[in-house]
Amino acid sequence: MNSKRLRSGIIYLLLVLALGAFLYNSLVRRPSTEVSDATLAKVATLLRNDDVRSIDINRDRLLVTTRSGEELQSRLEIGSGLTQTLLNLGVTPEQLSAVELRVANPDFWETWSGVLVALLPLLLLGAFFFFILRQAQGAGSQAFSFGKSRARLLTGDRPTVTFKDVAGNEEAKQELQEVVEFLKEPQKFASLGARIPKGVLLVGPPGTGKTLMAKAVSGEAGVPFFSISGSEFVEMFVGVGASRVRDLFEQAKKNSPCIIFVDEIDAVGRHRGSGLGGSHDEREQTLNQILVEMDGFDTDTNIILVAATNRPDILDPALLRPGRFDRRVTMDAPDMRGRRAILDVHVRGKPLATDVDLDLIAKQTAGFAGADLENLVNEAAILAARRNRRSISTPELQEAIERVIAGPERRSRLITPKEKEIVAYHEAGHAVAMHLLPNHDPVHKVTIVPRGMAGGYTMSLPEEESNLATREKFRDQLVALLGGRVAEELQFGDITTGASNDLERVTGMARAMVTQWGMSERLGPIRYGEREEMMFLNRAFSEHRNYSDRVAQSIDEEIKSLVAEAHDRCHTLLSSHWPVMQQVAARLLEVETLNAADFAALMKGEVSTDPPPQPRTSSPTKSAGPVRGDDKRPDAGLDLSGRVPQPV
Repeated sequence: MNSKRLRSGIIYLLLVLALGAFLYNSLVRRPSTEVSDATLAKVATLLRNDDVRSIDINRDRLLVTTRSGEELQSRLEIGSGLTQTLLNLGVTPEQLSAVELRVANPDFWETWSGVLVALLPLLLLGAFFFFILRQAQGAGSQAFSFGKSRARLLTGDRPTVTFKDVAGNEEAKQELQEVVEFLKEPQKFASLGARIPKGVLLVGPPGTGKTLMAKAVSGEAGVPFFSISGSEFVEMFVGVGASRVRDLFEQAKKNSPCIIFVDEIDAVGRHRGSGLGGSHDEREQTLNQILVEMDGFDTDTNIILVAATNRPDILDPALLRPGRFDRRVTMDAPDMRGRRAILDVHVRGKPLATDVDLDLIAKQTAGFAGADLENLVNEAAILAARRNRRSISTPELQEAIERVIAGPERRSRLITPKEKEIVAYHEAGHAVAMHLLPNHDPVHKVTIVPRGMAGGYTMSLPEEESNLATREKFRDQLVALLGGRVAEELQFGDITTGASNDLERVTGMARAMVTQWGMSERLGPIRYGEREEMMFLNRAFSEHRNYSDRVAQSIDEEIKSLVAEAHDRCHTLLSSHWPVMQQVAARLLEVETLNAADFAALMKGEVSTDPPPQPRTSSPTKSAGPVRGDDKRPDAGLDLSGRVPQPV
């Protein structure tokens, strides 16, 4: 570092000196009065006429002063003497002796300024290239350092994250606790002949805390921690990724025992040969180098590779075999107990009101990942600050839950009284059907206040979490999803576009019952179609049809039969309880929002409301836009893995 500063200082000093010499030659040494140029022949003529008082000699320059005070400037040829030159021009020795000749002694600046001025262009050019090379070799540039690793090194002596900061995944924490013990006490396992695992793969949906868990492992182990993203290995230049992998593991070997964390390893760990044309591309070279470093000839190192991905299905099998990634730790969305523990972590240091029940919040947030819960608490804190409160209370947390699920309220949205009435009956149809169906989750909230893309919504919450669902529960959910459309038919004699998302979800659920879950008595327990899905995301991006056209027709007929049966059940159910439907719709038009207690009391007849007018058979007037009384987001759909409850 000191040598670099010394070289920079020398170059800058030379530049300053050259600039000073240039200014000296151009300004300081410039005569104060105008000086005329003259040839040596004219100077000789003046000497012969005895018209010269003195001659000042400064190397090859002559300053001639005449007896009248005029100054003339002349120049000698290089290598010639003044006396001999004048004698050759006809000047006699007596005439020369009558003139005062003064020879100037050049000072330091006069000696070196000319040299520096001559070198000034070269110095400027050299400084320019020096600056370019220095910038190119800087820490933030990739030029001339293509093969160097971009990993960030944390020494581990000052941990910022420990296992106390991670909650909701106790099994994963226990698995990684053993990794910490491997690094802290390797002799404990070596004495029994146990081999330290080479790699740990963290898999799970986004937001479940994979990166946070890796940081906690580093903080608990107290060893150096190299962090890098999978996309940082690959550049446009061939061989850069493999070179960076080698450099990363060389640095890790110098700091072993240590941990290397590769986030989103699927960027370089995809199945080989899956590219266009099956060519040997740069990612495959990088993956090959990772495979060699993890389990090649030189494997006697205390380096543990921790990687995270939400796409383990596309990773190369050679990367997942024992000896490379020995352990696979699944981090799924937490259950109610895990969400409660995560909320405790995120409310730490935040003022909570005494009426806040975190157990209730944990129950209402089924399917929320750790990142969702952190965002929930942050949104509640922002709402409390916006309302000038000194603490976070239950209304802010409830509002934050709904903002995360359905978006912000849009009370300023202009809707006509007719549209408001349609939305009220639509949501009342959903709520009443949910309440009357024996296998459906209880109603948690009904509102006709627009929120996000929805003109209103009905939310139900399960009494207890379950990862399994029965066929009867699916049949009841089909009926509940059609409750809004049937209520519009009964009240207005017409239908609107508000049930578009309901129909999408009903069709998808009925198709899944027939083709995936074997819940059709007519087609039997057979799975139809081979679907390739994004693991943890529940999204199919292709489907291979492995059945005939006749079976396809039977599938369509069975789906239609399930939906028609659900529609008839819903029509019968709401028709037989139409007075209650009218009371719920009237109450929604009055107060706009009903919570679980208010709705239950209304269904029991404990709240009296004036009945609205009788159902009309005329179709409603067209509104300015579609009534989205059931939409939450464009991709809303059924989710059986305990995900976020879907409003309808």
